[in-house]
Amino acid sequence: MTKEDWCKAQREDLSIKRVIAFLEKGQKPDLRVVKDEPFESKLLLRGWDRLELKDGVLYRKCFDRGSEIFQLVLPVKYRDRVMQGLHDEVGHLGAERVLNLARARCYWPKMKESIDHKCQTCERCFRRKARQQRAAPMVTIQTTYPLELLCMDYLSLEPDSRDTRNILVITDHFTKFAIAVPTKDQKAKTVAKALWENFLVHYGFPSRLHSDQGRDFESSVIKELCSLIGAEKVRTTPYHPQGNPVERFNRTLLSMLGTLDEKDKHHWRDFVKPLVHAYNCTRNDTTGYSPYELMFGRQPTLPVDLILGFNPPMENHTTHSEYVQTLRQRLQESYALAAENSKKMAARNKLRYDASVRAAYLSAGDRVLVRNV
Repeated sequence: MTKEDWCKAQREDLSIKRVIAFLEKGQKPDLRVVKDEPFESKLLLRGWDRLELKDGVLYRKCFDRGSEIFQLVLPVKYRDRVMQGLHDEVGHLGAERVLNLARARCYWPKMKESIDHKCQTCERCFRRKARQQRAAPMVTIQTTYPLELLCMDYLSLEPDSRDTRNILVITDHFTKFAIAVPTKDQKAKTVAKALWENFLVHYGFPSRLHSDQGRDFESSVIKELCSLIGAEKVRTTPYHPQGNPVERFNRTLLSMLGTLDEKDKHHWRDFVKPLVHAYNCTRNDTTGYSPYELMFGRQPTLPVDLILGFNPPMENHTTHSEYVQTLRQRLQESYALAAENSKKMAARNKLRYDASVRAAYLSAGDRVLVRNV
């Protein structure tokens, strides 16, 4: 939609048009006048200093990590469509992630409550996203820069219409940036080829490559690849898949795939990359940034932005050198803040997690029972 379209749509909204009328007069309304206005008009007018008309369109100003953002004040008739675009069409992400996407683009009174209700009453989310079980004290892994630790794992699913059964999942531990590659099998050569063609030649070589102790991950082919790119091969301890940080994203991806329509589940492989891209574009609770932003230093454009007419804020640069210098400074600041946020979140998660479990202390030589998995 164009600015002209939004200008017309806002003036057709009962509450927003009243706010625009006050702004066009240029005088903050008296409280005695406001009390007779529609409920949403009163809520908007409480933030009078944040409201601004730009080319006839009403926006609300806010700040995110020191940057000023102009949120389009969204008419009632478009809210369900926008929530659908930010939730249903990007893998049924949780309310907090959807809210972060919305806040970067638009605003309406009680927006958080609307999005919470949308996510809590989503039938597909309710059917698919079960409460996870906990079972061990937490040991956290800390990284401080992109590609310090690259984690990979395999997901096995029901075969689709092309008999695809596997997804190679690769995540960068620091940025949380993920890719997922459907593969015909889990052989070592397949892993090496997928890793090389889908990650390494696009994003660079990691310092360490982390996986479980699966035979194909620990094969001579993967070790030769690590030697070629100068990466150290590291692995989880036996019988403890939680030691691979990619496991958390695996659950997210499975949950997103589980919300597909039944007819789409027969060709789930076609949805893997769009869903992973949606994940990369949402703010991560641990770092405070989206994986996309930490990896590339800029905000992504989403399909719903075509409806809103939203363009991520971009700075003008006269030379390539100026752009590189600005980008480098921004990324350094982002990395420092992301590392600090990750450390705080890890400590908080460990404290909360360990409070509900009892540690089992083992010594060398103790006899244990091993559960077949």
